[in-house]
This record gives sequence, structure tokens and C-alpha cells, in this order.
Amino acid sequence: MAIASVLALGVTQLPKSVAEELSAYQDNLNIIEELISSSCLDCHTGADAEREFRLDDVIEDWKDSVRSGQTGLERDAAIRLEQALRRFSSHQMPPPDFGRIDEAEFVTAKLAWESLLADRAKQNPFAGQSAQIRRMTRTEYRNAIRDLFDLKVDVTQVLPPDSSSGGFDNITVDDLSPLLLERYLTAATKISRLVVGASIDQPLGLTVRVPADLTQQNHVPGLPLGTRGGVVFDHHFPRTGSYEVSVRLMRDRDENIEGIYEPHQMDVLLDREQIKRFELKPPKGRQGHSEYDKHLRFRIDVERGGHQIGVTFVENGTSLQEIKRQPFDASYNRHRHPRRTPAVAEVNVIGPFQVQASGSDIVRCGQLSWERVPNDPVDEARQVLTRCLRIAYRRPIDEVDLRIPMKHFDVAYQEGARFAFEQGLEAALTSVLSNPHFLLKTIAQPETVHGGTVYPITSNELASRLSFFLCSSLPDETLLRTAEQDRLVSDAELERQTRRLLASDRAESLVENFADQWLYLRNLPTITPDLRRFPNFDHNLREAFASETKLLFADVIERDASVLELLDPPHAFLNERLALHYGIPGIVGDHFRRVTLSPQWHRGGLLRQGSVLMATSYATRTSPTIRGAWVLENILGTPPPPPPPNVPTIQEKSGHVELSFRQMLAKHRNDAACASCHDLIDPVGFALDRFDAVGRWSKMREGQTIDAEGRLPDGTIVDGVEALEQGIIKQPELFVTAVTEKLMTYALGRPLTELDGPEIRKIVQRAAENGYRFSDLVCGITKSVPFRYRTAD
Repeated sequence: MAIASVLALGVTQLPKSVAEELSAYQDNLNIIEELISSSCLDCHTGADAEREFRLDDVIEDWKDSVRSGQTGLERDAAIRLEQALRRFSSHQMPPPDFGRIDEAEFVTAKLAWESLLADRAKQNPFAGQSAQIRRMTRTEYRNAIRDLFDLKVDVTQVLPPDSSSGGFDNITVDDLSPLLLERYLTAATKISRLVVGASIDQPLGLTVRVPADLTQQNHVPGLPLGTRGGVVFDHHFPRTGSYEVSVRLMRDRDENIEGIYEPHQMDVLLDREQIKRFELKPPKGRQGHSEYDKHLRFRIDVERGGHQIGVTFVENGTSLQEIKRQPFDASYNRHRHPRRTPAVAEVNVIGPFQVQASGSDIVRCGQLSWERVPNDPVDEARQVLTRCLRIAYRRPIDEVDLRIPMKHFDVAYQEGARFAFEQGLEAALTSVLSNPHFLLKTIAQPETVHGGTVYPITSNELASRLSFFLCSSLPDETLLRTAEQDRLVSDAELERQTRRLLASDRAESLVENFADQWLYLRNLPTITPDLRRFPNFDHNLREAFASETKLLFADVIERDASVLELLDPPHAFLNERLALHYGIPGIVGDHFRRVTLSPQWHRGGLLRQGSVLMATSYATRTSPTIRGAWVLENILGTPPPPPPPNVPTIQEKSGHVELSFRQMLAKHRNDAACASCHDLIDPVGFALDRFDAVGRWSKMREGQTIDAEGRLPDGTIVDGVEALEQGIIKQPELFVTAVTEKLMTYALGRPLTELDGPEIRKIVQRAAENGYRFSDLVCGITKSVPFRYRTAD
């Protein structure tokens, strides 16, 4: 019997369990009423409430609704109490200068608050309304093609980027405009031709360009030891035949080849085997530079399918040019960072020029592989497409699903000649890859369900949601079969499949897609610090920043460690380039390795890593405001309010008086419109100020001692990153809640609301029993109401 109903009936004789529950409910209500009255109503009462946020009417309305036999707290009041609980739990409210609440009182009030909102959530289940029809993101589309055909394609050349909302690009994907549909059709045509290869009757070209600021002085991972520089990449050869490979070397602003002061050897590799070696000698005269690349081309016969191409230089022990001063770690142009050796600018692959018959009747295309046998081609096509459609559409298929692809096959087959079967299959695959059942992820709403009702999604829909969450791609065979047998409805089976996918290689997408967006790693390629202030910065360091963070996140997943290790890990992942930048000795070689940390290095978790520190800085200097806001949103889960309109800019100069940037921010906070936000944001960012805009640690900057004293939202004074981390870890549920909310947003493809709060807290509380292991958070999400259910429109 619901507590509200018991109160309404005025029952005096109750079973002990119900009476105890009722008594606890009333006690909790009294605790929250007393807390809000004593600590909140001074500011949040009536029409003049601070930030127009009222709490004076919430408790009385709640009591009235309970007395009248209603289900309890109304939606609007629940939302306001969730917002207030968020600020209370992080000690932002009441403000530190109001006076700290006794710790025992704080814990009691927090538990009572959470209990009341959890009880309301039981009576009013909330699953949220993610869009019924959503298309795949560009990343998901690329991964789906990879898993379906074992084909890696650069979809950025065909499909536009997806816009982000709530920090992720899988939220604003509920539209499919005619222009975008045309792009998908172009992509489908291109991909089906690459998969089958029958209609490729003229050479195709691929150009791989190397970033201009990539230093090619050291070994490149994926290329043989004993080599330096160059580039390595995968390429799908659509037909067996002859292909031309050409290489262009880096040039300076005067179009002269860089770093070629003595002879060098350049190797071209196919699947790590040397297929060509070029002897490079210093050019003679201006004409020698302009025409130098003409001889760096050749043709080779290649079997259809995926291959790896590499271009690199043989390590030359005497290639270092003697100069009067220590060279920069960065070496990529003549004027500021002179190259000491030649470097690859781009590699071109064109073909096929002479198509040859394949040496095998087996066509290997990932899950679509088939073997040509001399039987009925229509039957053969039907078998191939049946396998393809089941995987592509993520569900069992029927004759209706086959009708359109087979129609396209029949037309192309009748018009074909030598490769009629392959041409028919290309046409059928094009129709599959442009079909809404492939492009769109749907959740059906039963006709019998009324608006506002929470209903379960189907097993196939759940399998698709699970796979796109953890793998950013289609469900694999095991998951498909489990869904078809309707076994995912079981908590135990759903957790089993979740843990299986987490342990698989496909879970790398959580690093490459989720962590990439959550931690702003996608922003790194667009960030270039001021090279006058940071002359040693280059693309190698940018890539090392991203690798360090990704390896830490991947390590937590692989070891199923506590997510708190993202803030305070026992080790770091470093290579020589990154270690030199951080001032850490004894790390040699371009490969990343696990390194036990030493306190004097000031390295470790996310708040100490160059990727995060650079992404939250300006090109010329640090930004306590950007860093503080990033920590509040992504680490503490309490994003600051948006800035008010017409906020004045920070005045970086004040007459003839030299001010530090900290002093400039203090002057900016004197404006009342700015103080309300900056008093919360800036003190958090100050604690990171000993790290400069490219993540180097120092006590001094521009001749002045760096003041890194800051303050957490609860008023705790912190001096430097160590104190900041420990202050956060003392309240682990704040960081774990922030991580869980980001994961849940990404998993559901919708922004979370205040009404998701009780479910988030349930996940975090259960994970606390085992030290906040990553898998426990993920399993909590996949077994949650919002993940398995939907609220009807």
C-alpha cells in the first residue's frame, strides 16, 4: 500500500512493516522541512527568490498532496527538490559563508532527502522520452560498415559531421534531411562498389596527407624498428590488379625539400614487407627541388582486399646535423623548427590499371564473405543478402525485407555481362545501405500504450541500444541470437552480455567515442598553442597528449578498476616525447609504456594530463575560468549557470600598472553580474594554475611565483592539484555521479533531466559496495529503467 494512500485513509492499526515505513517517511519529511526552513528560505522565498528559485512552497504542497491521498510530490516540486539536492550534496548550498552544516546533520539530511525522492520515483517511474527514430552518427556508420564488411572507410569525405548537444553527437540525430539522405546514398554506392568491386572500371585514387607539424625524426609505431618518420595506413584494394604508389616529400615555404643534406634511403612497405626502396640524394639547383618527386613512384600488383601500406626512412646514424645550439624537440619547418632529415608529405595510391582475375573463388568481406559456386545465381544472392540483412537490420528478417534488394539484384543482373552476379550484388547492397532499417535506430511505441506510460522496449531494440552504447556499432552474432531468443529481459542475462561486450575488443569504442567527447579529446587537432611562447609544441606532442588520456581510460576498463583511478592512478602511460615534455627522465622510445609515478613529477590523473590542460587553456596562457568550469561540469557534475547577458570582457591591461591574470580576474569579479558565477568557477581553476597552457608544471611563470591557492565549492581551501584531487576524492560520490551521468547521457542519446536523479543515485550507491568499479557502473546503467524502458509520447 502506498504511503500516500495510508495517510489519506487515516489508518491507525497498521502491520509493523507498513507502520515503520510510514514513520520513516514522516521523519524524513520533517528533517527536510527543518533543513529547508533553517538553511534555504532566507534566499529562496517568494517572488524575490535568488535566481528565481523558490523552495518555500515545496514542502507545504507536498504535505497537502499526501494528506489528500495523492501520490505525493508533484513533478515541478520534484524537479526543484532534485536541483536543490544537487547543490546541497556538493556543499554549494547553503553557501560556505552562510555557515557550514554539521557533518552528522549533513549526512542525515542528505539520506532523508534522497529517500523521499526515491520513494516518489517508485510511485512515479520515469524512463524519459528518447526519440523513437534516430539515425546513426557518422562514427557509428563507419563502425557498422567496418563490422559488416571488414572494410575501413573514411566517411568524413562523404558524410557531414554531427552536431553535439549535451556534450555528445548522438543526441541531435533525429532528423534525416533530403540532403543528408542523398549523402547516405552516395556513401552506399561507394561502399558497395568497394565491397564487391565489379563495377570499378577506372582507376580510383587515395591521398594520405601527413600533418605539416608532425616531426618525423623518430620511429613511428606500426613501422619496422630501425626506421624513422613516415606514415602507415590501411587501404582496401577493390580489385586484384596493378596499382601505382607515389610519394611526395615535405617542403619549406620556398618549396625546397626539407632536411635533405646527405643521402637517405626511403622504403615503401606492403603488409610490413619491403616492396620498394628509393635512394634519396641532395638535389642540385632549384630545378632539382621542384622535380625531385617525379621518380618516387612505381606500380605493383595487389590482391583485392585490405592491406597496410607504409612509407618510412631507414635510420641513418650520422644524419644529425651539427648546429651551435640545442635543437627544438619539434622539427618541422625551416624558419622556426628546422627539419634535420627528409619527411613524407603525402602518399598517393591509384588503381587498378590492369584488372586481373582473383586467385580465389572465396570473396572475403567480413560477415558477408561468400564462396562462388556454380548454382542458381538468384539463390546464391538470396543467401548472401539474407545473412547481410539480419546483421544490418539488427533483427530477424522476412520475405518483405528481401523484396527490394532482390529486385535491384535482378535488374542489375539482367543488364550485366561478364560480372553480372557481382554487379547485381552491388546494386542490392546499395539498396540495403541506404535503407531506413539500416540507417535508423528505432524504438516502437505500442498502439495500446497511452501517453506518459512507461513501457519496455523490445529485446531487439535493447540489443541494438546495448551494442551502440558499448561498441558504437551493430550487435554481434551472440547478442543478436540472445535477443532473438528473448533472453535479454532477464537481469542476469543482460548483465552477462554487458560484461561480455565490455571485455571484448569492440569496447574500444568507449575510449574512441565516449572518452573522446567527454574529455574534449576531439578538440585537440584544432588547438595550436602560440609557437612564440611554446616553440617545442608539435603534432607529435598533440598525439601523445591524446594517447596518454586514452590509455588511462582504456586501462581502467581493461582492469575493471575503480573510476576514481581516473583522478588518482598508481601509474601513467608515457613515451619519450611526452616524458621529455613533462621533465621525466629515463623514458626512451616512441612506444607508450606503463610508468610508476613519483610525486616530484606532478603527473597522474586527468587533472594533470596535457590533453585536458591544453583543451582548457587559451593559445597564449592558462584560463582558470575555463578550467574551473570544466572541473565543475565534468568532474564534480555541478556545471555553473550560463553567464548573464552583456557580461563585460576581462580587461587584461590596467593603465601602467602591471597586474597578474589572477588580479585581473579579481577585478572582473568586482562586477556584481560577474561575481555570482566567477566566485564559484575561478577558485577551482586557480588550483591548476601551476600547469601552463601546454601542461608543463612549474612554480614560477614570467618571473613571478605562481599562486595556486583555490577553493572547492564546499569552501575547502586547496593549494595546487594535489589538494584539489584529495578534496574531490574525499567526496567520491560526486565524481562517480558525474561519470555515471555522462555515461547515461551517451547511452540513452538524450540529455538527462532532474527526474533521472533517483536512478543515477541508485546506480552509484550499488557501485559503492564494490569500490566504484567501471563495470558496475555500466551494468547499473544497462539494467536501469531509463535504459530498458521508455515513456510514451
